[in-house]
Amino acid sequence: MHFGLFSLMGLRDNPGGIAGVIADTRDMVKLAEQAGFEIAWFAEHHFTNYSISVSPLMMAAHMAGQTSRIRLGAGVVVLPLYHPMRVAQEIALLDQQSGGRAVLGVGTGYQAYEFERYGAPVAQKTELFLEYWAVVEQALSEGRVAFSGKHITVPESVFTMRPVQTPMPPVYCTSPHPAILKALARWDGVPFVTAGWRGTKALFDIVEQVRASWVAAGLDGAAMPVALQQYIHVTDSREEALAAAERARYVGRMVTALRNPELVLDGSFVQAPALPDEPPLETFADNLLIGDPHHVAERLVTEIRRLQPTHYNCFFQFGDMPVARARRALERFATEVLPLVEREVGPIASIGARPATAAAE
Repeated sequence: MHFGLFSLMGLRDNPGGIAGVIADTRDMVKLAEQAGFEIAWFAEHHFTNYSISVSPLMMAAHMAGQTSRIRLGAGVVVLPLYHPMRVAQEIALLDQQSGGRAVLGVGTGYQAYEFERYGAPVAQKTELFLEYWAVVEQALSEGRVAFSGKHITVPESVFTMRPVQTPMPPVYCTSPHPAILKALARWDGVPFVTAGWRGTKALFDIVEQVRASWVAAGLDGAAMPVALQQYIHVTDSREEALAAAERARYVGRMVTALRNPELVLDGSFVQAPALPDEPPLETFADNLLIGDPHHVAERLVTEIRRLQPTHYNCFFQFGDMPVARARRALERFATEVLPLVEREVGPIASIGARPATAAAE
């Protein structure tokens, strides 16, 4: 298992505005590299303050010039919103620019507001994904494409731009659809699972739902790899813990609002009401990995023992949290939490290890 840093890049009350969010992200990624994190992930969303990361590949390319070791991941490319011939080349270009450090996360997306503005039918997102992925995988792995489908036809095409990594960068996916899981399993694709503000218990339930989809795809449920993502804030102060929980609640409210066809905006800022049957703020703090190092380590150990993840993605700067607090949480996680975790479960690198497989099989 290895650790990642997730950057949603939400805009709420950052004193530097959009430039401030970008600067904070740059700061956090550099710190994560220094702390030994394996991957820096960048979200993709459009047209609202939920995220200003409109292009995870551009963010990853920017960070390639700011870092030297950490891998750079699109978390995720919302494939139905792209022309697959263009995005395949951009993925390969990122891998070349970063010296083979690209990681490819892909998904179908879920926000109808985004799809409408790109003229893409959200109801057909899965079949769009499968056709577009067929083009992308040919381009990256073979360097040539010829494809005829319902949504796209590509004449015989040969690519100059190829990735450094062969047959392609490592693949992760947020969609639990069996057909997508099966298509990506050929490339050892890893399901990416998060429960948002609902935390650990919901995470366990969602992983089992994904496992059922994995089995429905004709794959071995016991051998399913999994990558997890959680909100994390390390602090000894209950006041600061609740302040972090309030920012997690803010993100959770926006996610729910963005799933609603009657989205309300003030300019581009999501006007998100309280959640249906919203619990008290303390519940948000208790659900997530928020608290002192021993508490966070205990929760992390519980998840590791239950799920044996191959990757664990940490969301530190959620809700446009002040970067000084996010930095301090990341630093304490690396220096205080992880030693406690290894004391309980052994070397991090050995967790969730799977036998090597040939991607082409």
